[in-house]
Amino acid sequence: MRDFISRRANKIKPSPTLAVSARAKAMKAKGIDVVGFGAGEPDFDTPGHIKQAAIRALEAGFTKYTPEAGIDELRDAVCAKFKREMGLHYERAQSIISVGGKHCLFNLFQAVLNPGDEVIILAPYWVSYVDMALLTGAKPVIVNGSEKNNFAAKASDIEKAVTAKTKMLIVNSPSNPSGAAYTEAELKKFASLAKKHDLLIVSDEIYEKIIYDGFKFVSIAQLSKDAYKRTVIVNGVSKTYSMTGWRIGYAAGPKDIIAACAKIQGQSTSNPTSFAQKGALEALNATQDDVEKMRRAFDERRLYIVKRLNEMPKITCNLPQGAFYVLPNFNAYIGKSYTKDGAQIKIKNDLDLTEYLLSESLVAVVPGSAFGAPGYLRLSYATGMEQIKKGLDRIEKAIKALF
Repeated sequence: MRDFISRRANKIKPSPTLAVSARAKAMKAKGIDVVGFGAGEPDFDTPGHIKQAAIRALEAGFTKYTPEAGIDELRDAVCAKFKREMGLHYERAQSIISVGGKHCLFNLFQAVLNPGDEVIILAPYWVSYVDMALLTGAKPVIVNGSEKNNFAAKASDIEKAVTAKTKMLIVNSPSNPSGAAYTEAELKKFASLAKKHDLLIVSDEIYEKIIYDGFKFVSIAQLSKDAYKRTVIVNGVSKTYSMTGWRIGYAAGPKDIIAACAKIQGQSTSNPTSFAQKGALEALNATQDDVEKMRRAFDERRLYIVKRLNEMPKITCNLPQGAFYVLPNFNAYIGKSYTKDGAQIKIKNDLDLTEYLLSESLVAVVPGSAFGAPGYLRLSYATGMEQIKKGLDRIEKAIKALF
């Protein structure tokens, strides 16, 4: 029998973050006491007033198809949010509601990229950017940030990567996996570069509300008329409102690009879930008190986890400016060994290190190589402080046992 799997499917990899989370959950289901640092999923419940809005929608029979690009009220609420918080004016036709922020990005890549186009991705990067680009036949071009520069990429390095085939620049601020966030001055350089080379900017702002130490979030679309015209902003309710399972994301940008995204969505998922849209409408329009409560809790965890990691031998960990991840440097432990069932096992890379931590210490983390940062590990602190303390105790004991 012939091989029926397409070349495009063979080009991409399963999401490592979802794989780690699934394995940890499977072990927990068997009664194994695993501490999970893998998932980028807030441990808080969705605020009650948001759940009640969805319940009211269900009880009212709001369970049918909606327009493919989302209900008008929610698209208008998205536009109002951008106007209220950023001074950006978008018409309804410049916005779309999709099945999560990831779906917004997928639609956008499909709508814009052709085989042979090049996409500049700043590393460390969110795992799905590369594979989404590959699915279109485009070429991901990686520009690395350095730990010394808090993992932020420099405009000068980005410009060196631009060719005649470059079509898109992705900016994720605050960033998954490092928590790094770009200042207005840095973003102005990116905007200038995009104008010079006529690039589309994709601004992934899913962590915009989860920022620390007085950092001022700025969208690159705010910086000039030109930046506004060439930027598509992607966001969603998953992280800010602890609504990961609701699967509601939104995007805003040039009308023709948004229309193309809506066409693609209409031929794939059609509309996002009807009553989940009503919950998202409540999230955007109602009180934001719960957002600040969650942010403060993340901040407390952030300070603790960074302090503990930096106190461990030969580990360095930057202080994130946003999101709820840390990306500590574990390179000192690559090449170390441990004994299992009488055999000596060498840790050759960060994948081996994550396997060691999970199998021997019952701690689930994600290898940095999945994010373009080999030798690092990503830990999410979107979990309770008790779990964080237990997990860090286990990690410290595990690395001290290596030889």
